[in-house]
Amino acid sequence: MRPHYKFWPRRLPHHLTPPVTSLWDNLAVSARRYPDKTALVFFDRSTCYAELAAQAERLAAFLARLGVGKGDRVLLDMQNCPQLVIAHFAILRANAVVVPVNPMNRAEELKHYITDSDARVAITTADLAGELARASDALPQPGRLRHLIITHFTDAFDADATGGDAPPQAWRDWLCTRHAPPALAGGQVHAWSGAIACADPPPPLDTGAEDLALLPYTSGTTGLPKGCMHVHAGIQHNTLASFHWGNGTPANIALAVIPMFHITGIVSMMHTSIYGGGALVVMPRWDRDLAGRMISRHRVTHWTNIPTMVIDLLGSPHLRDYDLSSLAYIGGGGAAMPQAVAQRLLDEFGLRFSEGYGLTETAAPSHSNPPDAPKQQCLGIPFVSTDARILDPDTLQELPPGEQGEIVIHGPQVFRGYWKRPEATAAAFIEIEGKRFFRSGDLGRMDEDGYFFMTDRLKRMINASGFKVWPAEVEALMFRHPAIQEACVIATRDAYRGESVKAVVVLRHGFEATTAEDIIAWCRENMAVYKAPRQVALVAALPKSGSGKVMWRALQEAEGWR
Repeated sequence: MRPHYKFWPRRLPHHLTPPVTSLWDNLAVSARRYPDKTALVFFDRSTCYAELAAQAERLAAFLARLGVGKGDRVLLDMQNCPQLVIAHFAILRANAVVVPVNPMNRAEELKHYITDSDARVAITTADLAGELARASDALPQPGRLRHLIITHFTDAFDADATGGDAPPQAWRDWLCTRHAPPALAGGQVHAWSGAIACADPPPPLDTGAEDLALLPYTSGTTGLPKGCMHVHAGIQHNTLASFHWGNGTPANIALAVIPMFHITGIVSMMHTSIYGGGALVVMPRWDRDLAGRMISRHRVTHWTNIPTMVIDLLGSPHLRDYDLSSLAYIGGGGAAMPQAVAQRLLDEFGLRFSEGYGLTETAAPSHSNPPDAPKQQCLGIPFVSTDARILDPDTLQELPPGEQGEIVIHGPQVFRGYWKRPEATAAAFIEIEGKRFFRSGDLGRMDEDGYFFMTDRLKRMINASGFKVWPAEVEALMFRHPAIQEACVIATRDAYRGESVKAVVVLRHGFEATTAEDIIAWCRENMAVYKAPRQVALVAALPKSGSGKVMWRALQEAEGWR
């Protein structure tokens, strides 16, 4: 028996059988059980389960009218808002596949998501529609979007709302501006209001446990982002397991502030809440004082987050004005919670912060700290139905407790493979004792109790406030700048974000007048802001090995840490 079972929540089995029903069925069941119960809260407006399901079904019917059928991929590009939840479940109801896209991505990045997923339909908010249209218009005709469905944030709340339910004043221009819809070359643009008013019957349900449900993209050490193929059964497993692991009940009220384009927000927050009949208090972006008001006003019980959010809230000068006593569960991942902050949560609020660990490939949690027995700055123990081990990355032999090696993961939540990347899929897995384990690329150790700790990374990944930045992707985008001859991206220390992106750049001949500030500004225009280098160092040459490869590790070590 694995040592961590000594600390297992006594109320839970070690393994769960995922439902054979589709993810759509979770919403349908909750709508039948709790038709009048609040499912979503967005500023001044609440949406009950019956209306959430009805809107999703009408949008699914509209998608079918546009030609979306079983297995088709549909891009979903939004900040957190009720329309994201409606659209997510509408795509599933249409027997199609959700392709969640980070709304920070710009046109140059979006082109890859359109072409690689073969999506022909996208659903987005008006503030992001222009980037999607520009991305599509820049593609050859066969690969462009054919339909773009656009919503405004004010479709889901009252722009004139005041008081405690109103958005922060700083957000009003962003949230309330009515953007004119862009043209879509060779395609059609549709208003959200018309789409969810569709009177057609929704298509017959035709989705099983092993059908593709979700295609989130993850980057890696080389090349462009890769789609992770998740079937309904895998997402169902972690939905069900997360609900029970966090002491879920229909009375749960979750603060939905981590992005619901991210695998953690999708599975551990959105799907878990809808499965259990709970409520999501939706925040489109982080604002510490809005979060404090929402927790107090709506008596939030569950808050999944990244540590920087907790640190920020605890640093608010208005903290004493907020009542956090309703919180029963607080946890998250993406970065280690500083020990002093975790201790303050325990001492002042009686809250044990439960850190977890997972990847896009593992549908969020592959590890989590038991809520009643967490260890600080720890990834936790292998999650429900999960077998995780530490292997020597060279010999692939299992290592004893205390020794550093690569974390490998087996479980029903592990993805089926990379979309259209059979070679990458084959390289990502190893067989042990007849079971297929995913190679995480992260280095860690397991203690005598079976708890896992992160120690280093095999992959060149930068962790900026919980957002994963892959240097190879940033470098590929930077090479499109006319002045850049070579670029190497490394991590630099950041007192608030933990890590930030730094680029070491060699300029082309004739572009010597280009400044570091010019390159930083261009990067912010052409890639998501969290990926864009915050520092650029201009050098005459990059260090290279005898084979001509850039010695990125030498540059990283010269930075003075890691």
